Amino acid sequence: METLAIVIPCYKVRDHILRVLNNVPDNIDKIYLIDDGCPEKTGEFVSEQSQDPRIEIVYHPQNRGVGAAVVTGYEKALKDNHTCIIKIDGDDQMDLSYLPRMIKPVLDGRADYVKGNRFFSPDMLRSMPAPRLFGNACLSFINKLTSGYWNIMDPTNGYTAIHGAVLKTLPLHKIDNGYFFESDMLYQLSLVRAKVLDIPMASKYDHTDSSLSIPHVFFTFPLKYMKRFLKRIFYNYFLRDFNLASLLFIAGTSLLLFGIVFGAWHWIDSIVTGVPATSGTVMLAAFPSLLGIQFLLSALSYDVSHVPQQAISPFTSYHHTNT
Repeated sequence: METLAIVIPCYKVRDHILRVLNNVPDNIDKIYLIDDGCPEKTGEFVSEQSQDPRIEIVYHPQNRGVGAAVVTGYEKALKDNHTCIIKIDGDDQMDLSYLPRMIKPVLDGRADYVKGNRFFSPDMLRSMPAPRLFGNACLSFINKLTSGYWNIMDPTNGYTAIHGAVLKTLPLHKIDNGYFFESDMLYQLSLVRAKVLDIPMASKYDHTDSSLSIPHVFFTFPLKYMKRFLKRIFYNYFLRDFNLASLLFIAGTSLLLFGIVFGAWHWIDSIVTGVPATSGTVMLAAFPSLLGIQFLLSALSYDVSHVPQQAISPFTSYHHTNT
């Protein structure tokens, strides 16, 4: 029997949480509300104000981050063997009328993970604040490179649905505890070749400002993205398989590094000695660099053409990966 569960991480959402819970449709079997050390005691507030028997409240004694709260909810849902687990926020910025569109592809076996996409049309972006629009656009491209899901936009969208069988394959204890959680989920899903699907939806910012700081994102996310990009390339093109893209990555990186190091060495030497580099020396630095860039672009083109196209949930039976 297919069952549906919703996970709601809660931190400073006391003013909005009851409205969110009241809008959860009747076909949802379970609601896991995770009070992530909320100073407003949202969990206690819901316990006193709501009589919905579907609600199970879990408390984190201290704030551990939105990612940790979602993982706690995921673990509860897996323990109860729910078929599809939806994640929403408790600030009433996610329109629950989209739920049928989020759930259906997962239950039909057409996708393993479904997420919202607020970038589908200009009309859907009208209510999104400009800083969020700019930040999400930049992160979308970086996330494509990191996760390999070149067909996905809006990676920080936290309105998601995942098949329980696929969720079991992910190392939940390794997923980022903070706001990098959504991007990290896409990276982990790419390692098991799960199919991810975007669902167009309008943005909704009626009540609260985001606690996600754009400067914080640009100072902390790049290193995380770089680490995961390198690991994904290693796992997919050198550990699990070795193909044309593997050769292109090796050749492209080697040639580009040679061109940069050779050119920098002779550039510094010409400054120190006052003797200009010869045209042959310049070409010997420029040609490998340009050829290396071309090889790397060809490798990325191969990567773009190999986005997972088939859902793995109907065939999933493997254990947690340790990547």
